[in-house]
Amino acid sequence: MKVFRVIAALAAISAFAILVQTQTRPAGPAAPQVRPASGPANVAVIDSAAFSDDKTGITRVMNAMKQIETKFQPLRTEIRGMRDRLTTMRADIQKKQSIQDPKMTQQQAEEADRLEVQIKRKAEDAQASYQKESLAVLDPMQKEIGEALTAYAQSKGISLLIDLNRVPVIYSAPSLDITKEFIAEYNRTHPATGARP
Repeated sequence: MKVFRVIAALAAISAFAILVQTQTRPAGPAAPQVRPASGPANVAVIDSAAFSDDKTGITRVMNAMKQIETKFQPLRTEIRGMRDRLTTMRADIQKKQSIQDPKMTQQQAEEADRLEVQIKRKAEDAQASYQKESLAVLDPMQKEIGEALTAYAQSKGISLLIDLNRVPVIYSAPSLDITKEFIAEYNRTHPATGARP
């Protein structure tokens, strides 16, 4: 036990001596000063949510979205009609269940249940098809817009570009926002006639 105390005391004295020696040691040649990296020379923000704005957005994006919507409109109308039919069937069952044969009510309820399952499956299939179609059309366009945005930022000397639609920003001066200018430039250099079907 005494040996351990002696070793601990010697270690403490050695550490103290090293500390004192480093503090009193004369300064040698000055170490090179490391300067912190300077901040970006030019910062800008953009709101990519504006790309799909009906009136002021990127024309090719809006046209592609309208084409997708038009393609799936008949299916939406069909599903809406099926839901209306189901609502009518359920209301009919409610009205007639007290005055008609219980077997008839049971049959009607089963038919309504089958229709409800059909609606659910059709809606799920439609949603999956819509997402697949949207990805097929919009993903290449998104990549193209990203490349155009990078080229635009570089041409304007922008060192840091923040998308307000993806990064929460508490405040940015309106003068930093390049959204309208980029959309106008993109629409000019990528006319809507070149939109993918």
